[in-house]
Amino acid sequence: MSLGMSRYWAVCLAMIFVFAAGAVASGQVQAQAPDPAQPQAVTQTQSPEKERKIRTKVAPLYPELAKKMNVSGAVKIQIIVSPNGTVKSTRIVGGHPLLIDSAVDAVKKWKYEPAAAETTQLVEFRFTNGQ
Repeated sequence: MSLGMSRYWAVCLAMIFVFAAGAVASGQVQAQAPDPAQPQAVTQTQSPEKERKIRTKVAPLYPELAKKMNVSGAVKIQIIVSPNGTVKSTRIVGGHPLLIDSAVDAVKKWKYEPAAAETTQLVEFRFTNGQ
């Protein structure tokens, strides 16, 4: 590849990154329709305070073994969110054993808005095998 062609691609990539960063910062990026095979999350507050806003939400991976065995269902996890917004602890409320680890791994990566005190929330992941 010639030096001129390398610069061309470098400029193209830089423009793409600048455009994408601007669109994300301005809120112009639209959410895509949910993938039916991707687990969906529902949260519910168990503290007297209002529900805290989620800053970073990580979706769990659908375990391959669960897909192959056609396992679907909900996993409920009670979480305690520390004042700085990180998930402090988790407690399994219910769900299929093949799905629990993936859900717990994902929810531990969630980040919430800071608050004055700890809050307790119930998170439910719905795994549907859309084959």
